[in-house]
Amino acid sequence: MTTKKTIAIFGAGAGLGASLATRFGREGYRVALVARSAEPLEKRVAELAEEGIEAVAFPADLTDLSGIPALIHSIEERFGTIDVAIYSPVPSNAGFVSAVDLDSAKLQSMTPIFTYAPVEVSHALLPGMLARGDGAIVLVTGLTAVVTVPGVSGVGPAMTAARNYILTLNAEVAGKGVFAGSVSIGAMIERSTGMRIATAGGATLDPRLPTIDPDVIAEEIRNLVVKRDRVEVILPAPPQS
Repeated sequence: MTTKKTIAIFGAGAGLGASLATRFGREGYRVALVARSAEPLEKRVAELAEEGIEAVAFPADLTDLSGIPALIHSIEERFGTIDVAIYSPVPSNAGFVSAVDLDSAKLQSMTPIFTYAPVEVSHALLPGMLARGDGAIVLVTGLTAVVTVPGVSGVGPAMTAARNYILTLNAEVAGKGVFAGSVSIGAMIERSTGMRIATAGGATLDPRLPTIDPDVIAEEIRNLVVKRDRVEVILPAPPQS
């Protein structure tokens, strides 16, 4: 008898979160959906059920760091294990700020969701994954975690710290059967909440801003988790020099 695996999506929104749930669900994974608001999660659970995918909503505020161990425990209690964890929340109030205007107070407001929470989620997952000798944790960030973009700071330094952590973590645990990787997105994700906000009221996107289908990102993440031949992916892929 084959035991089904479980993917937990931390930041399960309408764009990438939905695509990840469908992509992994069709491969037989059970799906734990984590986000702040319960109603959209329950709607997504119902949609996945229509596709024959088992999913459960776990409403939670990931900035409540003290509650993360209990959140992980509740998912593991329901499904037995968390085999793949994707950390990809995008807060609606996450604003960019220039480096000139960035101060410690502004940075501190961004670090709980972009820095501390992914570390805390990983820390709570690692004992089980290391004991089983298998598991994968993927951190999804914006492109500013990797490259310098003048005028766009704040979230960049916060995400850069998390990216450094996850890549260092992989170097420590890869030999023990656990994978940790990073995916950085340099485009507006189609069908996402961010896209909906950006185009509200008939507004148009800056034509210089690329867009990306979340199904493409989900497929890249699936390949990263399964093949483990890279620890980092940038999407869209940067032009070859």
